[in-house]
Amino acid sequence: MNTSLGKSLPAVLACLFLSVSVAAQEESFDLSSQRSEKQTVTPVSGHRLEHGGIILNPTPQEAAFNTGRRLNIASGVKVRDRNGRFGNDLGFLPSGPGKTILGIDFGSGVSAAHGVRQVPGAYSLSISKKGIFITGYDEQGAFYGIQTLRQLLESPASKDGRLPYAEINDWPDLPSRGVVEGFYGTPWSREVRLSLIDFYGRFKMNTYLYGPKDDPYHSCPDWRKPYPEKEAAEIRDLVAACVRNRVDFVWAIHPGQDIKWNEEDYRNLVDKFNWMYGLGVRNFAIFFDDISGDGTNPLRQTELLNRLTEEFVKPKGDVGPLTVCPTDYSRLWANPNPDGALAIYGKTLNPEIKVFWTGDVVCSDLTRETTEFVNRLIRRPAYYWWNYPVTDYARNYLLQGPVYGLDTTLGCSDVCGVVSNPMEYGEASRLALYGVADYTWNISAYNPLDNWERGLAELMPDAAQAYRTFAIHSCDTETGYRRDESWETETFRLADWSDEAAEALEEEFRKIEEVPAQIEKACSDRLLLAELRPWLEEFGKLGTRGRKVIGAARLYRSGADPAEFWESYAGCLMSQEQRQSFELHKSGTMKLQPFYENMMDDMASGFLEKLSGKLPADYRGISSFDNSGTVLPKLMLDRDCSTYYTSGMSQRANDWIGVDLKSVQDVREVAIRQGRNSVDDVDYFDHALLECSSDGLHWTVLLDELVKQYDIHWEGAPVKARYVRLRRLDSQRSNYASVRTFDVNPTRLEKLGFAVSADGSDRLVDMFDNSARTFCTLSAEQSLSMEIPAGTSDCTILAGTLTSPLVCRIYDAGGNLLRERTLSAAYSAIDLPEAAASLTLDGTADIYEIVLHGSR
Repeated sequence: MNTSLGKSLPAVLACLFLSVSVAAQEESFDLSSQRSEKQTVTPVSGHRLEHGGIILNPTPQEAAFNTGRRLNIASGVKVRDRNGRFGNDLGFLPSGPGKTILGIDFGSGVSAAHGVRQVPGAYSLSISKKGIFITGYDEQGAFYGIQTLRQLLESPASKDGRLPYAEINDWPDLPSRGVVEGFYGTPWSREVRLSLIDFYGRFKMNTYLYGPKDDPYHSCPDWRKPYPEKEAAEIRDLVAACVRNRVDFVWAIHPGQDIKWNEEDYRNLVDKFNWMYGLGVRNFAIFFDDISGDGTNPLRQTELLNRLTEEFVKPKGDVGPLTVCPTDYSRLWANPNPDGALAIYGKTLNPEIKVFWTGDVVCSDLTRETTEFVNRLIRRPAYYWWNYPVTDYARNYLLQGPVYGLDTTLGCSDVCGVVSNPMEYGEASRLALYGVADYTWNISAYNPLDNWERGLAELMPDAAQAYRTFAIHSCDTETGYRRDESWETETFRLADWSDEAAEALEEEFRKIEEVPAQIEKACSDRLLLAELRPWLEEFGKLGTRGRKVIGAARLYRSGADPAEFWESYAGCLMSQEQRQSFELHKSGTMKLQPFYENMMDDMASGFLEKLSGKLPADYRGISSFDNSGTVLPKLMLDRDCSTYYTSGMSQRANDWIGVDLKSVQDVREVAIRQGRNSVDDVDYFDHALLECSSDGLHWTVLLDELVKQYDIHWEGAPVKARYVRLRRLDSQRSNYASVRTFDVNPTRLEKLGFAVSADGSDRLVDMFDNSARTFCTLSAEQSLSMEIPAGTSDCTILAGTLTSPLVCRIYDAGGNLLRERTLSAAYSAIDLPEAAASLTLDGTADIYEIVLHGSR
């Protein structure tokens, strides 16, 4: 299931992420125009519940507890395992020769006598003065009853081994519940897989589909070959672990990109299945997703699946029905007509074969509407492949938010199962899988927020509050399948400042600063901690950054001395290295980092306006896309071609991307670089026009019929305008849209009116562009030299925090040194002698702006 093509990471290292993900795809297949997630962020549903110290997951269908009466098993129990199947599953029980009976039995007859629902996985659990009795419809059901007993014994209500009396009658709503390891990226390690299989068993998930896209023996070109000895041994281990946990191990093959519809490849496929059967595999799936060419033929696909059912599955006797992922696995591009691929599946595919479906788009909510659409075509309940919490389309995010967006009115007549496609960070996916387990077992009772709260305590019991602070601010990806984040935190712009709001937010940032150390100290799960650690490190830095910017804002609002304020402001700036580090492991992107960015911009703009006496050129990026109001459009205004704004959703007719100049002014020049490169990128408007407007209602065309043009430039007679935009014209393209730079009236060195030079620097103009967002980095090997315009009385140099002093020298027209000064602060006000004609700066620094002041 391809979730990674068509993405546009708004990051300094975006090209690196793109090259990694694209390389993982099937060659010659392009899904980049087939992603269409909406950017609307739906709030988390549900509410926190009081459980009286009894924590069970998944939520039982029927349960009654009498906490006033207790059964003490602290001295141990006498186990009566009537079928002798569970000797290895009871290690959680207190040891000792206790007298309390624990009876375990299963089977259709005994379970019916105890009122157990007659469906696989159903069980009853009774705790009374007579003892503990677990009765399963089948072995799996009895195993699930044991898991409920374990959780009950671990609950606060059962302190010291004193279990409350209970009557539980429980069963799963869906036949198939679990996980598909189907992401692009680094497959899970053997250790992580084994750890997760234990997790599936503990929380009553019964399916693990093994289909990592980057396993060469699962997909092209080596799907025909047997696994080498080492990899085969690992498969055996996984199968054995699944057997222990009563989980169906489903091995998937992905042959469609180069399969030949002939007898030879049919035999190759059967041979591969037989090899896998020899490793213990008893359940199989065939994926035809993310392919092109002959392999997409639905008639050939169903013919193959039906033949395998008759010639492989049925003769084996102990192999489960096949599962298939069709090429048309999403409503976005599925043909809904009777001659479409899904309808062909419905007419010709063996009714026992389960068919995967991702919903309306690749990553989308599970709704009744989407199940009705697909079920009508395939003539069976769909098997929902939920692309959450997978992040192979945004690998610098770690999704830790609640599981929601799943319809709680559905049942097994609507979907035959739900599997989650997790992140390549398997341990960090547990929080989401905890929710998936709960939802798929008892759909109507599912409470997303309460499940999340329980999951936090389950995964990190000794640091639950610290983990919660990290998780609530680590939910969204900014683009793609959006998730609510930081819903308990209120942020604001500088103009809306209140001391009360600032103090509350400052306290939250202080909590965030402390999270990494708290989790490092208290988290005993080393695998989980190893995956979280890079994000935790950046999360702590985000807390420091947020706290410091609030302090700088207080100085700004107090009217502090300019030097004092700028020194504080400079201390809040992120270096390029810090930004790169943050981009690699992002969190807090919905509210916290935008608060920092907006506060820095607001202060810099106001400060520069006071300092220079003119309106700064801190234009605002705008667009027709839903993420226009975020900080992402800033990435096309930083004059850095390694960063870019991305729409985060498919382009449509009349979509546009532009700039708000904040006031009506003369527009003389516009320079735009579309796409993530100017050579072969697919995320751009391939048919567009450039236009401007003073009121946003009436538009003047500057350039028309821009066809397949990445680099766009217009220059002409001044036009009065406040808004400038690039608007999409008629096109078949439905990719994202990206813009690296969108410059309006760009400052040009040759138009400054005075000479500026520095060896090897291509961003000198950023020191004179009337914007504190951009900067020029000077190194020790460079010497900045600039002419001083006639009539200049003094200048102010705004730098980042200095790690070593700068040396400023002032010369007269004859080159004679008039004055030399060592600058050791980020803010430097320099008086210029009347004879001053030039100035040099030597040292290492980021210079944000050099402001020249009026006549002598």
